[in-house]
Amino acid sequence: MGDSFKKFGDQASAFFSRAKQYTEEKLGNVEKTEFDAQFENLVQRAEDTKHWTERILKQTEAVLQPNPTVRMESYLYDTLDKKKPPRLTNLENLGANMTQAGSCYGPGTAYGSALTKCGSMEKKLGDVEREFVEKSVNHFLHPLKNFLEGDMKTIQKEKRTLLAKRLDLDAAKSKLRKARSTESTQKDPREMVEKAELELRVAQAEFDRQTEITKLLLEGVGSTHASHLRGLQSFVEAQAMYYAQCQQYVADLQKQLASSDGSGSTSPAGAMPNIHPPYSNESGFEAFNSSAPPARPTSTRKAKVLYDYDAADIKELSLKADEIINVYSIPGLESDWMMGERGSQQGKVPVTYLELL
Repeated sequence: MGDSFKKFGDQASAFFSRAKQYTEEKLGNVEKTEFDAQFENLVQRAEDTKHWTERILKQTEAVLQPNPTVRMESYLYDTLDKKKPPRLTNLENLGANMTQAGSCYGPGTAYGSALTKCGSMEKKLGDVEREFVEKSVNHFLHPLKNFLEGDMKTIQKEKRTLLAKRLDLDAAKSKLRKARSTESTQKDPREMVEKAELELRVAQAEFDRQTEITKLLLEGVGSTHASHLRGLQSFVEAQAMYYAQCQQYVADLQKQLASSDGSGSTSPAGAMPNIHPPYSNESGFEAFNSSAPPARPTSTRKAKVLYDYDAADIKELSLKADEIINVYSIPGLESDWMMGERGSQQGKVPVTYLELL
């Protein structure tokens, strides 16, 4: 019992001593020990890493799951260490409803058949999305979370301990200065000075030791950056694969729908760049499909290009974002296309990539 009271008394004494030292430093009444520039740079790098890792983690979670309610639900299940019940994604729900609607209208009807095909494609997109989210969480988000909840918390704890040791050191320095200044008025001044010097040596040793521990942890943040870079590369690879698979599924669906309606052509999709089915001579655009260039009208308009566009064949004109070109319409050209001119170059351009001026 006596040891417990003594320990409690020592802790209380240290707390009040640190509080007094901290207050006097804020008031500018005493000097404090400063860390060297290298150590301060390490501290700043660690703080920057913590700040941006938290923001990247939060925004990536919002991209993978835009619904904040679902994110909160996932957080609660993770906190309680319980398995989250399966939930259909929005794409999977859309696919299921389209499939049911197609069955209701009848797969023999044009609309019912198209809905069934779209429903199947949406389900595939849902599967691809689920795989993309799983890979992103495992290879990118989990390492970020582990860093914040593991290494970063350890660094923060050791920094707090270092602050306490620094306050103890400066308090010991102040005590020694006070003992020396009142040496002439004390009965046994030498004993008081020696005691203060001993306390200072102990405080200095503990401070130096804690500084080294904290510095080693701060230097380890550099290897954390390398680990996060590998996770980022995995995230980008998963993202590229996800969008490539989505584009392929939608392109296949476009071909299926085009073949089922018998027209053999579809309009260029603004959301799916570079996917343009071939144009047949039956479309009424014989003039452009022939070897002779189409007749240029007397009046043209200026247009600003909104996005980069790579021509699918020699009949089209490649575009660069933000450039200004001349555009005009010709008979037989579909409404989603215009003729574009850039100097001596000429070709078809999609209207969805332009802002008419």
